[in-house]
Amino acid sequence: MIIYRLVCSSGHEFEGWFTNSAVFDEQAAKHVLDCPVCGDTDVTKAIMAPAIGKSTERPPEPSVQNAQPDHGKIRQFMAGYRKFIEANAEYVGTKFPEEARKIHYGEAEERHIYGESTLKEARELVEEGVEIAPVPPDPEDLN
Repeated sequence: MIIYRLVCSSGHEFEGWFTNSAVFDEQAAKHVLDCPVCGDTDVTKAIMAPAIGKSTERPPEPSVQNAQPDHGKIRQFMAGYRKFIEANAEYVGTKFPEEARKIHYGEAEERHIYGESTLKEARELVEEGVEIAPVPPDPEDLN
């Protein structure tokens, strides 16, 4: 998994998650990537700071009392995460619990899926050892 900082032609920056750099190149060429803020499909990689080795000095501890969440960045991240799931997994709708079990027990081909379940069904899957995670809501549904 690789994470890129992306920017649309309007200057909105956001993150994109890709299995490798070739997947980004392919999606960018086909204009299937779009800005979660304005929907622009002219998306390129933004300049990123390089990873730097550890310093011998410890940075100051962040103050949790003064920390304020950046709701815009959280919304952008969640929208990008949802788009990544939609682009890289099969939607199975309300058959999600049944299909997840089949994959878990080797009765269906192993693949990434997403869909819908009740809270009770999700708990039962977790109790059975089926690895699942919630998908963020579609930001358009929140308006």
